[in-house]
Amino acid sequence: MCETCGCGKANEHHHHHGHDHKHGHVHTKTVTLEEKVLAKNDTLAAQNRAWLAEHGITAINLISAPGSGKTLLLEKTLERLNGRIKCAVITGDQQTDRDARRLAGKGAKIHQIETISSCHLDAHQISHALTEVVEEGTKLLFIENVGNMVCPTAFDLGESFKVALLSTPEGEDKPVKYPVLFAIAKAILLTKMDLAKTLEWDLAACRKYIQQVQPGACTFELSAKTGDGMDAWIEYLERL
Repeated sequence: MCETCGCGKANEHHHHHGHDHKHGHVHTKTVTLEEKVLAKNDTLAAQNRAWLAEHGITAINLISAPGSGKTLLLEKTLERLNGRIKCAVITGDQQTDRDARRLAGKGAKIHQIETISSCHLDAHQISHALTEVVEEGTKLLFIENVGNMVCPTAFDLGESFKVALLSTPEGEDKPVKYPVLFAIAKAILLTKMDLAKTLEWDLAACRKYIQQVQPGACTFELSAKTGDGMDAWIEYLERL
């Protein structure tokens, strides 16, 4: 199991340790374990996806590094959609229910998952949360994944699609440093744009890096704090 992040995936960094590594035994066992973990997760994810489709719900898996502004974005999004589109939120953190408390009272049912040592949510956790958080008439389910650009990308939750967030303080080059997330995300949100000028953040460079990993990517530039760019994001959600 992954000893560095505790995510339950096999850790390929340890393939070269052990007495039988000359014959590839450690490598084979590690890859087999990872395949089994992901296969079980994918089976549950398919069941989640079917359940959501049956109930007419679009589920959005929000993935980013810690501190990118996922929770503030959700606060402002829920406020804007309140009374217009019925929403629900599953939020994941290793510990505390701080995000759930922040999102309370915004017009949506909130369910907090504490992953303890794991660096991502998985399909099993989502399957248990669905009946807790989804009320009749719910149309949008936001899943706020644990802050991490790597492991959450690998684990299908049964969502309709993934959305990647990149905040200006993180720099412009994260799309090429963490290409898998930015290549598969249906939408990419560039957040904290109100800080771009102060940080001398290069929007043109960031756009170029995004296009390198996903040509024609759907990208939004916004600041949840000031509200700039939020109209386009809300309109996008309403069209779903």
